[in-house]
Amino acid sequence: MRASAGMPDGGHASKAATLALVSGLGRLPVHVSADIENGYSDDPEEVARFVAKLSALGVDGVNLEDSTDGHLVNPALSAAKIAALKHSTPDVFLNARVDNYWFAKNATVEAVLLRARAYADAGANGIFVLGLSAADDIRSIAAGIEHPLNVLAHATLTVAELERLGVRRVNSDSLPYRVSVDAAVNVVGDLRDVTPVPAATPYWDMQAMLVEFHNG
Repeated sequence: MRASAGMPDGGHASKAATLALVSGLGRLPVHVSADIENGYSDDPEEVARFVAKLSALGVDGVNLEDSTDGHLVNPALSAAKIAALKHSTPDVFLNARVDNYWFAKNATVEAVLLRARAYADAGANGIFVLGLSAADDIRSIAAGIEHPLNVLAHATLTVAELERLGVRRVNSDSLPYRVSVDAAVNVVGDLRDVTPVPAATPYWDMQAMLVEFHNG
């Protein structure tokens, strides 16, 4: 979301934009999950109030990070946020992010499992481990927790292969957005260089699809 506005990710700057976005998405006949960084606060009750607002707007789930500005936070703080927001909005699916592989040096399976189990005990519904790539590590973490394991789309393992390792949810993260930006830049370059215009869905067909989707 921040990137689409020309801004870097993080920094608690997307809170208002997240509310604005989900207020529109919540009216659509789809399940909506929102990334909320670390809850935009170190106060568990404030995080719970924010998630309650999202729930009232139609959000079904949230991803909650256990890092701030590229640094892991005390897992006890993340667990307290999880407990508070699950007490306030028990029906919201809480995907607790464990960022050891993303930000910590020399991350280990054991360190990830310590955080994951603390978050599960606090009430998390799923565990999301970013930067997890080695098949043996994926298998060990999936086997070491009782909750569904979420990972990013893998560079070499298919979704079916990830499933066999124990993964239950695969997140595309910003990949579709980044691919779209690359495609848009490449199209403009092609037009500039007078190469054949790439094939695309006709304009009126696209409009008809949007109308059909909007009308449910």
